[in-house]
Amino acid sequence: PSSKKTLRTLFLPTVLPSTVTSDMSQLQNKLLTYRRCKEQQKMLNQLLIDRALKVYAVSMEEKYHRGPAPPIPELPATVRVPLVILSFQTNYLFMKKCVQSNPVVPIQQQWLMSVLTLVPQSLMEGKDRELLVEKLLGEIIKDFEKSMKRCMVRNVLIKPDVKGLEYEEEAPLPLSPVGLDFSKPWRNSFIQARNRIFSNLHILHPTMKTLLDFGYAAFSTFLVVDFSRFRLKEPIDCESLKTDVSLSSSKAEEKILNMWYQRIIGLFTQKEALNGINLDQVDSFYNCVATLMSNQLKELLRRSVEAFVKLFDPEDRNYLPLFKMELILDEKKMEFYPSFQDLEEAILFIVNRIGQTLQVCFYLNMYALMGGTTTLDAELPTHFVAWATSTLKKSVRDNLEGPKEYFENYVEKYGWLVDGTAQARVERF
Repeated sequence: PSSKKTLRTLFLPTVLPSTVTSDMSQLQNKLLTYRRCKEQQKMLNQLLIDRALKVYAVSMEEKYHRGPAPPIPELPATVRVPLVILSFQTNYLFMKKCVQSNPVVPIQQQWLMSVLTLVPQSLMEGKDRELLVEKLLGEIIKDFEKSMKRCMVRNVLIKPDVKGLEYEEEAPLPLSPVGLDFSKPWRNSFIQARNRIFSNLHILHPTMKTLLDFGYAAFSTFLVVDFSRFRLKEPIDCESLKTDVSLSSSKAEEKILNMWYQRIIGLFTQKEALNGINLDQVDSFYNCVATLMSNQLKELLRRSVEAFVKLFDPEDRNYLPLFKMELILDEKKMEFYPSFQDLEEAILFIVNRIGQTLQVCFYLNMYALMGGTTTLDAELPTHFVAWATSTLKKSVRDNLEGPKEYFENYVEKYGWLVDGTAQARVERF
């Protein structure tokens, strides 16, 4: 038999005499068994406690005699800093992704319709154009949602100043101005400022709106010179071109004087035109009128010059004017007539002639209308004239490269027949 001691062998059940057990009832036997189990459980718990105390005492004794624990080694700075930066990057990108995942308010349909109203109807006709419009609207919706998400990120997060996030676009929103005091009531100052604007900013006067309507009705589809028929005509010589442009400019001046300018004269002869204008503001009011009229005339001249420059567009030669040039022999010399220089001067003459339109006549009439204190300035800006001149010069040189090369080859092949070389050979023969 095994000699190993266990709880079962240490705590043998109590055996009562048979005479005792035989005299007990079944209920008494059950209670006696329960009491015996409780006693055994109590003894077992006490043994476990004693053993735990003994083990604890041994471990404390060993800990007392054992030396101190070595310190936890620290990571080098070259390792610790990248880990911190990586943590900032990860946290920021994770939070940014969470913010961007929030739903945004979609763009309103009426906003898209307002955008489409700004596009000319001619550019939206055709099946391909409809598909292009749908594609552009899709890009607008996508850009709008992207902007809304960026705004959400800027309002919620602050991008840490660490490496790896330099190319993140979401920078914090600008701070509110510091030092401004908004605690004072604003209504009185607002009303005062608005009244001052209405009294000094004459462009808001109802008469100015009428003046704008006159200008739009007169100049929206009008040019000083009609260049649309230049291509339809036969090749034209330089002098005829100058004459036609001068006549067209004179007719345009006369038409503007008899229609647009007369309507303005009639407008300012009415008493209602100066309603709300004090006597000390009359000069500034008329200065505003003169500036508005000058801007309308400058815009007319600018559009006329641009229409002429557009005829020489290198990408579209369908409207390029046709000029008559002759190859002539003059005193044993072959050359083009008019010369390339004369042709360039004739083309630049058109720009200068258009710029000289509407100058003197409006000076005199405005002088009579406004008491000699206000004049109209309808002169084109210097930088605009310089742009038109340089563009036309380059276009003329590019378009004359072919004729110039042809002329040089022709002179090289047959020039000796007219420059006296052939005659000298015949005489020597």
